[in-house]
Amino acid sequence: MSRSWCPYCWSESSGVSPVPSGNDDWRGQILQAFVPQVAPLTLVADPDGLLVEEKLTEGIRERGFEILDYDEPIAFRFAYESKFRSRPGSRNRTDLVVRFQGPQSELERLPNDLLEVGRRLIFSLADIFPALSYPVVAALDRGDLDTLYEAQTQYKPGRLGENATKEFVLRHVFQIAPELIKQPSDLLRVLLRRHHRARKVPDTLDERFIDILRQHGIFGSWPLERIVPDREAFLLFLQERWPAFLDRVAADSADKAGESWPDYHFQLAGPRDIPFEHDDVRVYVDNLFVDGLLQPVKHSGADDLVSGWTRVGLHHDPVGDKKDRLSRLLSAVSESVPDEEARHDDWMQFAQRWGELTALALELGAKIPQEDARRCDELRGLVDASFTEWLLRRYAGLYNQPAQPPVMLHQVPRAMARYVSKRGNERAALVIVDGLAMDQWVVLREVLQGQRRNLRFREGAVFAWVPTVTSVSRQAAFSGKAPLFFPRSIGTTAKESTSWTHFWSDQGLLPKQVGYLKGLGNGGLALVEELAGNPAVRVLGLVVDTVDKIMHGMELGAAGMHNQVRQWAEQGFLGDLLNLLVMLGYRVYLSSDHGNVEALGIGNKAI
Repeated sequence: MSRSWCPYCWSESSGVSPVPSGNDDWRGQILQAFVPQVAPLTLVADPDGLLVEEKLTEGIRERGFEILDYDEPIAFRFAYESKFRSRPGSRNRTDLVVRFQGPQSELERLPNDLLEVGRRLIFSLADIFPALSYPVVAALDRGDLDTLYEAQTQYKPGRLGENATKEFVLRHVFQIAPELIKQPSDLLRVLLRRHHRARKVPDTLDERFIDILRQHGIFGSWPLERIVPDREAFLLFLQERWPAFLDRVAADSADKAGESWPDYHFQLAGPRDIPFEHDDVRVYVDNLFVDGLLQPVKHSGADDLVSGWTRVGLHHDPVGDKKDRLSRLLSAVSESVPDEEARHDDWMQFAQRWGELTALALELGAKIPQEDARRCDELRGLVDASFTEWLLRRYAGLYNQPAQPPVMLHQVPRAMARYVSKRGNERAALVIVDGLAMDQWVVLREVLQGQRRNLRFREGAVFAWVPTVTSVSRQAAFSGKAPLFFPRSIGTTAKESTSWTHFWSDQGLLPKQVGYLKGLGNGGLALVEELAGNPAVRVLGLVVDTVDKIMHGMELGAAGMHNQVRQWAEQGFLGDLLNLLVMLGYRVYLSSDHGNVEALGIGNKAI
């Protein structure tokens, strides 16, 4: 009896059954292979990470299958033996999918007890997108495959080479037509749309886009290599040129256009004047100020400028400005609440916007207009209900998501390990601010940016582990593992230091190269300096627990939390800590292990 392979099926026979056609999307071609009760085990070679796409994972689970990654042999064996292996005499049967993220040829490396009973499948992007260049397609986020599949079906491009595939993807997936960008407003519109949505574009596509732009010569002075791929660099580029734009508008309105301009000391070289006033640009710039991605500035001509659309980017009336922004942000957030079909990164982006709204509402306090206070309460209920429903459907599939960028907290050390090579000189530090909520981070960031102008943050979001308590979620962060793999210490944090060292030992570092300290926040900077300054140390794990202590003693609700977090931040410990680590050559990963929300207690539970 021979074993035959096809992209979506496997059978022990002399031939292979044909793959049915007529599927509406690329997932259908894969889901048809998952028929329950066909084999005790399904072994899948998944070199392109297709099975971790959220909707596909959900579809596989709806068919009664569970997915277990074969990554680390020991961790896999523990999970397999403790949860999935059928016991003698058991009537319960589990349809288990063992996913191996490697090519078909390496599937034979799986243990013999799996190979003996498992049917084998292989799924590849090359079979789903046969006309397009495989390396280009493989670099895409899996959430973009729907749009690409629709474009392939609609336009039937024929077989395309690498550059032609890049341009096809730019046009149909990211709505970027490089040949139509003829002037600065065209480029700004494209970059504003992309970076406001935090779209992830592969480096190879950015390189092709920049190459085409450079051919025109119009953007010779623009720092394209910085502002095209890097969201934070693009926002800095805009922020630095906003005061120059205000100067130009003020000069034009006062008929002083011929006066000399000050030296703005731009960090990013490039043109001084960019067309903020263009209709296609202005609508995005307005949203960036509302979302807190750009910061309003003071201007000597503010009294004249606030009557126009530029008011959103001006410090004029401290309370009035905040009320105006709150009203705008409420409308924007209300229109962007993700639904149950949303992808995880939709919720991650929304969480940052929700944090901005919550922080602003708490800052206004009693000054918030009554109608806006009512809208905030209604919106909070809607968000809680929508997020709960989404979690029940999709949370279980987040564990298998790729770790770059991190999706769950335990993946942060893996992202750090991509930066720290075992033979290099790179240094990295993970700083966990225990108990810090997203809206409190907004307060903390504001204080840090005021104290340390040299610090710039690349912000994102990750999901904590449920239940979101310190012993579960923070321990996952320092072990680099899901809670399933540390059952004996699930109720304590005593093993964090050991787990942190073990993780980095698996990455090839020696114990003396790994440091860990906790109990920081109201002191301890000298201990950090002594440890971090040791030339042998290359990775640090640090726990700052002051916010968690504030939370557990708080009796004044969310507003009290914000006030005390701000007071603590203004004392300067965290700013000094981050500055110290940066000065010593560490790349700093700053995160929380869980957040907090205001709630009504129910008293002591009767025993």
